Amino acid sequence: MPRFRFPRGTTSMTDFAAEHARGHDYGDFLERHASDEDRERWQTIYDRVTLTESQQAVLASFAREMKVLVLAGAWCGDCVNQCPIWERFSQSCSLIRVRYLDRDENPELTERLSVNGGHRVPVVVFLSEDDHLCGIFGDRTLAKYRAMAADIDASLVPVADDGGRTLLEQATGEWLNEFERMQLMMRTSGRLRQLHGD
Repeated sequence: MPRFRFPRGTTSMTDFAAEHARGHDYGDFLERHASDEDRERWQTIYDRVTLTESQQAVLASFAREMKVLVLAGAWCGDCVNQCPIWERFSQSCSLIRVRYLDRDENPELTERLSVNGGHRVPVVVFLSEDDHLCGIFGDRTLAKYRAMAADIDASLVPVADDGGRTLLEQATGEWLNEFERMQLMMRTSGRLRQLHGD
């Protein structure tokens, strides 16, 4: 997933913590920003997201609270195809605290989190329990970009075995890898280990 290069002075952890604090949970975000048609699309994907036993075990192993800020648009197809994945993660692990903000209602944050020069969504900001910035990822998964590139020209994509998994299953796996990476960053952090005495 795309990493970010920030303009000077735009990565204040305090800003992201404050944004997370004023964000909405999944249901409230959809209630505020989604049309009936949007909600139906989100629900369709949510109903299709399943976690394997091994994926559930990974989430059950999490030991640190993770604050996850998502800049999204209820109308956005990429959000429809990814945000329900994170809702499934947060339902499987009470330490994952996902909050959503609407792109169009937050122009300053949208500008700070632009991807490849555009106001793309979704963008995900990971914070530690004590509000330190751990990572920012956005736009689309590798599996989605491979599919898009193959549609343009099959020679753009090296041979990659998807294991017979659907695009949604691949996206779920890729996002779980990012959540696990952030969790392990927090779990092995000397600062947080000292805080928790572990």
